[in-house]
Amino acid sequence: PPSLPEYFVVPSSLADQDLKLYSYSFIGRRMPSWSWNHPNGSALVRMANIKDVLQQRRIDQRICNAITRSHPLRSDVYKSDLDKCLPNIQEIQAAYVKLKQLCVNEPFEETEEKWLSSLENTHWLEYIR
Repeated sequence: PPSLPEYFVVPSSLADQDLKLYSYSFIGRRMPSWSWNHPNGSALVRMANIKDVLQQRRIDQRICNAITRSHPLRSDVYKSDLDKCLPNIQEIQAAYVKLKQLCVNEPFEETEEKWLSSLENTHWLEYIR
């Protein structure tokens, strides 16, 4: 897809043909993408969901093993499902629209008493935190 980066960091223990094969299993062909690296060797790898639930565990394990073998300390992979703990793009956009309406469209004098609660109800500060 055109929205994917031009280059990928790939663990050396993961063969190119495996990576190409696995890419078809991910939603939108969004295979794991190495996003950030810490000097201690920790890495942030972003990965889309795998379409085939029956293949999910095998593919997930293969990729996690390759990442572990690439870590200087051979540390295990810690996975977190960010879909469950972070807002999606539509929620962020809706919060921004509410914040903009609050700050631009409504006269402050008329909303001063409830402005802070209205600000909280936009969820904008929660999302950017």
